[in-house]
Amino acid sequence: MGALEGIATGFQVALSLEGIMFVLIGVFVGTFIGMLPGLGPISAIAIMIPITYGMDPTMALVMMAGVYYGAVFGGSTSSILLNAPGISGTVASAFDGYPMAQQGKAGKALAIAALSSFVGGTISVVLLMIFAPMLASVAISFGPPAYFALMLLGLSAIASLSEGSTIKAMISAVVGFMIATIGIDPQTGTARFNFGSANLLDGIDFLVIALGLFAIAEVCYLIMNRAKKSVGTAKEIGSLRLSKNDMKEMSGPVGRQSFLGFILGILPGAGATIASFISYITEKKIAKNPDEFGKGSVKGLAAPEASNNAATSGAFVPLLSLGIPGSGTTAVMLGAFLVLGLQPGPMMMTDRPEVFWGIIASMYIGNIFLLILNLPLIPYIARLLTIPRPMLISLVIMFSFIGVYAISFSVFDLYLLLAFGVLGLLMRMFAFPAPPFILAFILGGMMEQSFRQSMTISGGNISIFFENNISLVLIILSVLSFIFPIIKTIRTKKKEA
Repeated sequence: MGALEGIATGFQVALSLEGIMFVLIGVFVGTFIGMLPGLGPISAIAIMIPITYGMDPTMALVMMAGVYYGAVFGGSTSSILLNAPGISGTVASAFDGYPMAQQGKAGKALAIAALSSFVGGTISVVLLMIFAPMLASVAISFGPPAYFALMLLGLSAIASLSEGSTIKAMISAVVGFMIATIGIDPQTGTARFNFGSANLLDGIDFLVIALGLFAIAEVCYLIMNRAKKSVGTAKEIGSLRLSKNDMKEMSGPVGRQSFLGFILGILPGAGATIASFISYITEKKIAKNPDEFGKGSVKGLAAPEASNNAATSGAFVPLLSLGIPGSGTTAVMLGAFLVLGLQPGPMMMTDRPEVFWGIIASMYIGNIFLLILNLPLIPYIARLLTIPRPMLISLVIMFSFIGVYAISFSVFDLYLLLAFGVLGLLMRMFAFPAPPFILAFILGGMMEQSFRQSMTISGGNISIFFENNISLVLIILSVLSFIFPIIKTIRTKKKEA
């Protein structure tokens, strides 16, 4: 079956009455779950697996795929309105989305997020249709040296995430690295830095840290400064209308980061979280006015929103073409495939084209549904800001605790949430930026594992990183990424002198 014939088969499945119904159910459930801090698509898909027993496998998988990208689409809502990321992939959306809401532009921020997500998701689905089989082989070519170099490229931009002192940004990143090493060593099986506690053997979940550093820290800050008024009153929702200038400002970042997010989504282990951070950093580096980022920048919100949705579609490339899960969510999706009696991989395109192309076509329909669902609901969603501050604080605390407890059903994680909340408050008081901490924690574990695997393969010879063409190019880009801000600073000082 050719690609065009396969796409036609896919749309025949997705546009059937049953297909439309299950896509709509999936994206609606996903959007709602994404808005609730801590739950995320993994929990939702895991819960839905038993529900799908006896269902047609194609419709069951179409619905679960809808839950996945619907959760990423809706996850920005709590990030923007409450500074409490709904899922890990929307943490970067809070950097500029929340300041925008604080300035009385919540409606505008949600509209930017919805449109950017729609465009990012649509572009990635088109790319998925065209390049899925070919791109699978590209994902395989990324061995441990290339992964290490990719993580290094991400970390070389830590200075870009500093909001003042680069030294403080570096200290924040080092602490993030230290936290990432807690738990069982994946290579030797040795317990590291768990202080004799069995609760720390699995390490610390990313969402515990994200909700602690952002949501709980914000709550503590609001309580400490309850006498002060924030920039823009809590009842200001603002207009949903985007000006021509806003659209022009969005177009570049959305277009660029949709492609970048899709490519990063293809790589097993990268996913929407890393894609959103790298997109944010990239846009900040190439921006004419990087100082606007972190203060309510349109580009700073549009870039990660387009990227994380594009990465979600990209994650289906290795899953459908090779049977390799690219993220935690697609690993659960792989389990759903097997439970339903399907084996994703190279033969699925010929053996079960209605499943392969049906899932891909349903994503395009799902993105249209998400835009139709979300844009009219923005005025009602944004009314969260009109809730009295004491009640809003209580809701943020409640959702954060429920979200964290739902991950592992561990009371110990709730204590960790409070600990990271206090740490986040102290970092805010002493002007230590949180984004470098988060980025180092995300990339630290993967970077260490890739480095050690590379050393094992080469017998301890570091030249392995320069023999691989992909890793060599990425290392050169990392060096340039580190040097460029220094040169820029020197030139600025010379001009001022």
